[in-house]
Amino acid sequence: MLRPCKRLALALATALLLITNSGVMAQSTYFSKWPAGTSPQEVGKRVAENFLARKFEYSEGKREYVIYPEVCAWYGSLTVAKLTKDNDLKTRSIQKFDPLFAQDAKRISQEPHVDFRVFGTLPLEIYMQTKDRRFYDIGIGLADKQWEKTSPDGITVEARYWIDDMFMITAVQVQAYRATGDAKYIDRAAMTMVAYLDKLQQPNGLFYHSLDSKFFWGRGNGWVAAGMTELLRSLPKKHPRRARIILGYRTMMDSLLKYQASDGLWRQLIDHPEVWAETSSTGMFTFAMVTGVKNGWLNAKVYGPAARKAWLGLVQHINKDANVTDVCIGTNKANLEVGPDVNTQLKFYLDRPRRTGDLHGQAPILWSATALMR
Repeated sequence: MLRPCKRLALALATALLLITNSGVMAQSTYFSKWPAGTSPQEVGKRVAENFLARKFEYSEGKREYVIYPEVCAWYGSLTVAKLTKDNDLKTRSIQKFDPLFAQDAKRISQEPHVDFRVFGTLPLEIYMQTKDRRFYDIGIGLADKQWEKTSPDGITVEARYWIDDMFMITAVQVQAYRATGDAKYIDRAAMTMVAYLDKLQQPNGLFYHSLDSKFFWGRGNGWVAAGMTELLRSLPKKHPRRARIILGYRTMMDSLLKYQASDGLWRQLIDHPEVWAETSSTGMFTFAMVTGVKNGWLNAKVYGPAARKAWLGLVQHINKDANVTDVCIGTNKANLEVGPDVNTQLKFYLDRPRRTGDLHGQAPILWSATALMR
């Protein structure tokens, strides 16, 4: 007869095996056997090559600095290269940074703004893949500068309490934690996420763009989903804030499940099923759901089919040049653009132009591909 301690050990081992087998089964059932041209490896490679072929937007006079749309697509391309073991793609992705060490170093902004600080996510990823200290210094410098001044609630004064920040702030702090193992960085990210969850998540699980722009804008909610997912991937299981964040994440995923359309996509305004399908938000939600299923945060039988449908719907919006279609352009919060009137704000979100090849849409495709490959 087994002693109690041995029986407990056997039970724990059996439970772990069941969880592992469940994850493997979910992956083989929902995240394999892709139709021709839709595998994450193929799509990821195509979209990464599309990004690498582009000139920096500052060189074309579109922006003064490298900011978040380029950073997010670049980060995705580097991750695709890593997961596919494509050394040529990795080398070219890293070489793209060379001008930023030389004549274009001024294009890395030092301004205290979330759209600029998130740049640190990129060099920290390159550092982790190369151990080149030059990248570390840039990335950690931005992560630490973000926390030079804090507000009474303990988070950076750069926090605006717009839902976009739930990725922009936390992503660079999570990357700093991954690069250093220093708990202060993951604590910063978790503290920020909880502060935003407590203030901005609504009873239906979704998020207003901000407290004075009360609409469930697709990509804004996508930033939330992606930010929580990146954080949860690295947040220690015993971290005191993990339970609160996983609750916020699951509540959001449950709501998104209800609003997914028959084509697999989500809409420009999530709770308006009559409006146009928007791809950048769908890409971020796909990334979040796939990652949740693979890590056991979500019920595979419920969310696996939804995530697969989202991916297959999403890739239908990639044209022959690997440009993603139906991407909402960069969008300020409505109150700043059109004032407080609710009907005017609604029109503002619904009338946002759609673009093809906008980096806001290219990046989430890459993230989803990497989630499927992990």
